[in-house]
Amino acid sequence: MSTVVELKEAPPAGHKAVLLFYAAWHDSTAAMENVLQALVSTTTTTTNADVLFAKIEAETCPAVSKQFGVTSVPTFVLVAADGAVYQKLEGAQLMIASLTQAVQKFAQETTTSTATAAAEDAQAALTARLDSLIRSAPVMLFIKGTPSAPKCGFSRQAVELLQEEKIPFGSFDILSDDAVRQGLKKHSDWPTYPQLYVKGELMGGLDIMKEMKEEQASLENGLGLTAVDMAATPSSTAAAPTTLEDRLKALINQNRVMLFMKGLPSGPRCGFSRQMVQLLEDEGISYGSFDILTDNAVREGLKTYSDWPTYPQLYVNGELIGGLDIVKEMKDESGSLKEALLQS
Repeated sequence: MSTVVELKEAPPAGHKAVLLFYAAWHDSTAAMENVLQALVSTTTTTTNADVLFAKIEAETCPAVSKQFGVTSVPTFVLVAADGAVYQKLEGAQLMIASLTQAVQKFAQETTTSTATAAAEDAQAALTARLDSLIRSAPVMLFIKGTPSAPKCGFSRQAVELLQEEKIPFGSFDILSDDAVRQGLKKHSDWPTYPQLYVKGELMGGLDIMKEMKEEQASLENGLGLTAVDMAATPSSTAAAPTTLEDRLKALINQNRVMLFMKGLPSGPRCGFSRQMVQLLEDEGISYGSFDILTDNAVREGLKTYSDWPTYPQLYVNGELIGGLDIVKEMKDESGSLKEALLQS
């Protein structure tokens, strides 16, 4: 934010904010407004942080003043992205040097903590996705290309070894998703492809597969597969979703009620996502969720796939219900969001 705005209510969720509570009649108001504008320039230049700078007339907005514990003017309140008060400065604390130092520290600390939290959430989401992929079939092969069209010699040989013994397997084309390609190397501590997994456990690459076949007379024996394992995967060409459209179809059908949002239900990263989570949880609706901030391909692809340009997006039985406004309307019209979704 590069300008000061006038607010009549609390700042929107998801934004850090520097608020000046003022009174038009107070002698220092003009000076404090100049200080606030100077803080805008200083903060954006030195920290590159996304901070909302705003002023609020305390006496005409008593509910907001009460919410942030403002009892005198002028008062500066630094508000974290989750709406909590980070620091309140008033009286002798309103020296330019003190204000500048406090605001810059606030912007830098909250920017760092937000970035750290986002990185941790992204890593957790990727780990969960990798775990799901490697367990999506009893025998799972990660290759370059597809079983019908391998894109490297090692992948082709791995596919042939499995198909020669009619071993059913799922596959994933690591060329279609760089996050999976790079993440799986670290996840399993194995730097190359192809990679073969059995019941979620890494067996190894092509050389290991060849050794197993030579030492155990057959690859099936080497992998320790049972008749149940061999029947669990529908066919030798069965595969985990390899195209973006396949992934999107799988994701929207992952749960009966599926929410695509910014952040996690335990830590939404925008006010609209937070409200959607609250609506679902207030009525005890069971739902799955996907953090679109962790996967830009899904974030952009789903907009086109469902012809809906914004988030959050709510799906029931694989069908798009809509965004926050639609869900609110459903609740208002039926009196119960849970019943409305059951009828969808």
